[in-house]
Formats: sequence, structure tokens, C-alpha cells
Amino acid sequence: MVDLWSNLFLSPPQAIAFVIICFAAGLVRGFTGFALSAFGLALAVLIIPPVELIPVMWWLEMAASVVMLRHGWGGADMKTAATLVVGSTFGLIIGLNITTNVDAELSQRVALCLLISLAVLQLAKIRIPHLASRPGTIATGVLAGIATGLAGVGGMVVALYVLSRNDEPAKMRATLVAFLFISSATSMLTHIWFGTMNTTSTLRGLVFILPCVIGVLIGQRLFTPRLQPYYRPTCLTLLIGLGAVSLGHSVL
Repeated sequence: MVDLWSNLFLSPPQAIAFVIICFAAGLVRGFTGFALSAFGLALAVLIIPPVELIPVMWWLEMAASVVMLRHGWGGADMKTAATLVVGSTFGLIIGLNITTNVDAELSQRVALCLLISLAVLQLAKIRIPHLASRPGTIATGVLAGIATGLAGVGGMVVALYVLSRNDEPAKMRATLVAFLFISSATSMLTHIWFGTMNTTSTLRGLVFILPCVIGVLIGQRLFTPRLQPYYRPTCLTLLIGLGAVSLGHSVL
């Protein structure tokens, strides 16, 4: 067991904290269809810097997407999802280029500020009508890719886009699941190119998949019409609070 912690470059308390974080992030992803990386980053950024955390989140996002495909693929707007993926592929290159070339502390603060801003916009139910156009879809994809490269929160950008389209919650959730699954498959090559996907990040991702998947399965069971109006704002409020605490800790 000691060898496992050393290979993960985590102390036992850090590893246990990461297990809890991954479970909670999976729980949120299972219910809302997104925000796994956002929740993971809000807390785990105090343990692992963003440049190391983002590729770990890739493994968790991919595992969550595979689990959710059976329940979440039907009803997705696949044309929109594919367009978003094309844009996000280019955006991810920009985001990772920034993340890998700035100081770790600055990267951490930028990631947290982005996370909090996106959560506030969603909580306020801000709609940007121009995003619903085809150019808006492509632009959203690019912005989602940049957000993924900076903080692994591309799904939240896409969620704002879908919100602007006034889609039904089930359709929004399905489109997010489709986008996250397809974009995860394409972003692996980008991570390898930048060297962010290495042996350590891969091992960390594989080790922490299990608690994440358990959380996803429970979150899916909670996705009921009765709880839907309350769970999303509660998650976003909690996310803003966690992000603010982590940002305060980083600054101080």
C-alpha cells in the first residue's frame, strides 16, 4: 500500500481525501450530466496543481461518460455535440498551452476564478441568445476547449450554451453527456502531445475511477423529476462556495 501511495505521489491522507472528492464529483455528474471536473478541481486543486489534475479528471470523465451512455445518450442533439467537439479540440490546444507555460499558483487561481464565474452564470440562469447560432456553437466549442485546458470545466461552458437554447433538461443532459464522451476521446491525443498525460496521471486516474463511478451510479438514481428543481442550484451554490474557499486558501 505504501508503494501505491508513493507511485501516486500522494500521502495516505491526501489519497483518502481524493477518494472522497472523486465520489462527490461523480455524484454530481450522475445527476446533472456535467460538473465532475469542476467539483474535482474546486477541492483537489489544494492537493494537485491544475496541470497535473486535468489529465486525472480526463480518466474520471471518460469513465463517467461510459457509465452514463446507456441512460444519457438517447435524445442528445448529436449534430450540435459534434460541432462543439470540433471547436473544443482547437480550444483545448490553446488552454493547455497556457496552463503548461504559467506558474502553478497562477494557473490554480485562474482555474478557480473561471470555475466560480461559470457557476455564477449558471446559477443566475444567464442566457446568451447569440450562442444558439451556428457561429455561436463553434465559438462555444472553442471556449469550452480553452476552459478544459485551463481548468477541466468545458462541460460548464457547454451547459451555458444549451441553457441559451432553452432545451429541455433531459435533452440538455443528453447533449452534455454526448459532448463530454466524444470530446474526451479526442482530447487524449492533445494531452499526450503536451505531455500532460503521463504515467503518474494515468495511474492516478485509474486508481480513482472506482469511487467516481460509484458516485455516478448513485447520482443517476437521484435524477428524478421531484428532486430536479432543487439539486442543480444546490450543486452550483456548493460549487461556488468550494471554489471561493479554495481560492482564498490559494491567495492566503
